[in-house]
Amino acid sequence: MQDRVDPVAVEASAPEANGRRSSVLRRAGGSVLQWPELSILAAGALLAAYFQSTNSAFLSISNIQNLIDYTATTAIIAAGEVMVLVCGELDLSAGMVYALSPFIMYFSISAGAPAALAVPLALAAAALVGLFNGAVTTFLGVPAFVTTLGTMFLVNGLTLTISGGFPVEPNAAAAFAAIFGANAWARLGWALAIALALQFVLNRTRFGLHTIATGGNTIAAEEVGIRVSRIKIWNFVLCSVLGGFAGVIDAFRIGSIDPLAGGAEMTFAAIAAAVIGGTLLTGGSGTLIGAFIGALVLGILKDGFTLSGVSAFTFDMILGAAILVTMAVNMHLSRWRERGGT
Repeated sequence: MQDRVDPVAVEASAPEANGRRSSVLRRAGGSVLQWPELSILAAGALLAAYFQSTNSAFLSISNIQNLIDYTATTAIIAAGEVMVLVCGELDLSAGMVYALSPFIMYFSISAGAPAALAVPLALAAAALVGLFNGAVTTFLGVPAFVTTLGTMFLVNGLTLTISGGFPVEPNAAAAFAAIFGANAWARLGWALAIALALQFVLNRTRFGLHTIATGGNTIAAEEVGIRVSRIKIWNFVLCSVLGGFAGVIDAFRIGSIDPLAGGAEMTFAAIAAAVIGGTLLTGGSGTLIGAFIGALVLGILKDGFTLSGVSAFTFDMILGAAILVTMAVNMHLSRWRERGGT
């Protein structure tokens, strides 16, 4: 004798099952809203799947290396931009420091310094640019946009002057060059390690929390005893050092040091990666992992459009639209999280 199904019980359990499904969906949606990295990662995966479906060469080994080349450089500079943006400032000169530091390394090696010493000297020169940016911005009260715009031209002129406008070749042992950029996986490793390390610094250290507080409300941060000027200066220094480090890595990757490399285009690409990844231009909120993924998404878009034969002008249009949309969405999500997710 078969068991009889009670229709009343089934009818009563249906709303309960629907409620459980709705609860799961709400939790999943809440996770995406709370963690902006998830949404941009999903967007990147969908874009990669689309470009692979339109061109089978997209996920080939050689093209993946092209993605790594773009992503690593952009992500390293973007990491520095995130730290400056979170504390409420902006650095337009990082792309020019990218070109300057490899020449400092080259001249150091030419003067007899070993490559292991020449790289720190190049980064020290980059740090001086960041120190200048931070000092002028904080002590003289000049807006960071104006300060770093002036520094951008100043550093570019300095690079052209000391180089004579001619490219040179980095002189270093093959093993050293491989560690510092000649190997594609080493470049990716550096970019990912920097993103993870600075994400920890931003979220788990006093310096990071003070950076967030400075960008969120400078006056309140000063009132509770945070040395706002020092926080901003150190973040400018960090941004310039990472810009210089990206230049050193690319010098070993390309096998040439070009005085016209980098520039404003690279700076704006890094800022775009930071914004697309979830960092607010208004300060007080940012994510290093998001910036890394943002750089990857930009690389996927640029490379995918190139393989598809789409004009570079069209890419710029899409990039501009992406920045506007993601910035608007990130600002609304930030307000939503401040209200407790309600």
